[in-house]
Amino acid sequence: MNLELLYKQAVGFHQSGNLIEAERLYMQILAAGPFNFNASYLLGVIRAQQERNAEALDLIGAALKINPNAVQALNIHGLVLHAVRRFDEALANYDKALEIRPDYAEVLNNRGITLHALKRPEAAVASFDEALAIKPDYAEAWNNRGVTLQTVKRFEEALASFDKALAIRPNYADALYNRGIVLSDLKRSEEALASFDKVLMLKPDHAAAWNDQGSALQSMKRFEEALANFNKALALKPNFVSALYNRGVTLGDLERLEEALADYDKVVVLKSDHAQAWNNRGVTLRSLKRSVEALAAYDKALAIRPDYAEALNNRGITLQELGRSEAALASFDEALAIKPDYAEARINLGNALVNRGNALLEHNRIEEGCALFTRYAELVHGAPTGIARTNEPILPHKARHDQEQRDYLAGGKALDDAPAIDNMFRLESGNRLLIPAVNPDNDIVNISERWQKSKPQIVVIDHLLTNEALDKLQRFCWGSTVWRKVYEDGYLGALPEHGFACPLLAQIADELRVTYPTIFGAHPLFYLWGFKYDSKLAGIKIHADRAAINVNFWITPDEANLDPERGGLVIWDTAAPLDWEFSKYNGDEAASRDFLSRIGAQSVIIPYRTNRAVIFDSDLFHETDRIVFKDGYLNRRINITLLYGRRSPNNR
Repeated sequence: MNLELLYKQAVGFHQSGNLIEAERLYMQILAAGPFNFNASYLLGVIRAQQERNAEALDLIGAALKINPNAVQALNIHGLVLHAVRRFDEALANYDKALEIRPDYAEVLNNRGITLHALKRPEAAVASFDEALAIKPDYAEAWNNRGVTLQTVKRFEEALASFDKALAIRPNYADALYNRGIVLSDLKRSEEALASFDKVLMLKPDHAAAWNDQGSALQSMKRFEEALANFNKALALKPNFVSALYNRGVTLGDLERLEEALADYDKVVVLKSDHAQAWNNRGVTLRSLKRSVEALAAYDKALAIRPDYAEALNNRGITLQELGRSEAALASFDEALAIKPDYAEARINLGNALVNRGNALLEHNRIEEGCALFTRYAELVHGAPTGIARTNEPILPHKARHDQEQRDYLAGGKALDDAPAIDNMFRLESGNRLLIPAVNPDNDIVNISERWQKSKPQIVVIDHLLTNEALDKLQRFCWGSTVWRKVYEDGYLGALPEHGFACPLLAQIADELRVTYPTIFGAHPLFYLWGFKYDSKLAGIKIHADRAAINVNFWITPDEANLDPERGGLVIWDTAAPLDWEFSKYNGDEAASRDFLSRIGAQSVIIPYRTNRAVIFDSDLFHETDRIVFKDGYLNRRINITLLYGRRSPNNR
């Protein structure tokens, strides 16, 4: 048997891709003499190509016993060890190869990949850099360097590495894909889409690219397009967990809740420890009003990740809705213990600071709740980069208000180079008073009797606040940059999470319950807000509120109102039907007017007066009366709303 001729034939078959014939001849050579380095090594390479890694390791290991200094064999042995996750042994192979041949760029690149797997990113980047110093046009090393930089959030450097790889190989699909990922990380979504488009032109069956392009579209709120991408990915790879999860998120955004739930169900079957899917499954079940099942889903997520603050937050909301308020507070406390400044702008169900604040309100711990709202506002709106910033265009009436407020804060001097109100955060002093804030000199007994006798329940209280409280509250509302919610009709909203939660407001809300127990009974404060209006634009349209009792009071000086008989509130004598959903009785003006017209409901107009409060059943339909106020910042109509208790048939 001519072993030399057999070897040449085997190598020829191997190089041409005919692995079956090459394998047959290598085995024939080894049968004749088991100590043949080349046949053992190259048969090991074939086994590695066939992903028969255990056999590959044995064969290449046998070859290395014959020639321990064979750098190519050390390199391939390292690759197979890496493939079976024996990273430390793979690294030892590469290090030995480099002792023999320090300028072996491929080994330096493979060593970098293994260091990356060992979570030693700085050492990995150094290894890629050594490879590139030897071989500057090594596209794979540039790509791998970018991947490692990306994992340590050095996104700009990662992008530069991918661009280097693509300058060498413009159609390098892996580098194009990774470039798309890092552009998504940098929130450069349009560029990310373009990069994924190039990948998919080169590789239409690249399921991961379809999935990640879908994620980029999802972040841009292009939900239908994102959904199409996830469907493409899943057509190529039906059990693609990431695509199933992302599709579930998008279906939720599209309010296709049953379909979203089905996707989350598939995810947790395929990957039972997918904590995010369990959490989102809980969010979806809650939206479907299946709160008990939602609670079980959050518990599953927390069994997997006990430090999952978002799931603790969502669990707290569900517990609160189930009437388990003490357990809800405990859940929010756990979330905040893990994440003390839990203030992300986009969390499935809000954020733990605000949610715990709401829970504290309903426990009559109003000042503690307001302190959490203020902390959230400081974190979100007071941060230098402002995680609540938006690129949405500012409506003209918002821009007018902000310029007027800037001028007011500058003492009447224009501040052309000052930041926009949306990009600054300021709270005027709103501390508690040492004296009462709610006027104790009003005829409390008479007011309480009028409340009890009125059908429907509406009572007007003039001089609601003491002069000191009114003056301090006016200054807080004028000087604080809390008017952040923009309504198209022409008014602005200040919510507790914007910073509209000063101790003085907490004092007023608390004193109202104590001063007028006949009106408020056991109803705790449910929520509060302020509205500020443009001088001549429309106010709030007809609606009802999701509470038991509504306190609406006004603080702008009377001289600002050009029509003393109007400018206040219109209230109908009819409550919203109990079978109407919130979105209908609070947002469907046409349905509300049609309903009131059909039943012949009557309305009463309560004229505007400064320091006048209108207290009424929150279920009653109401709207802002016609507004004609003077121009000028201090003349803008401001009303403050406090809601007590929750909407219930028992309140009727």
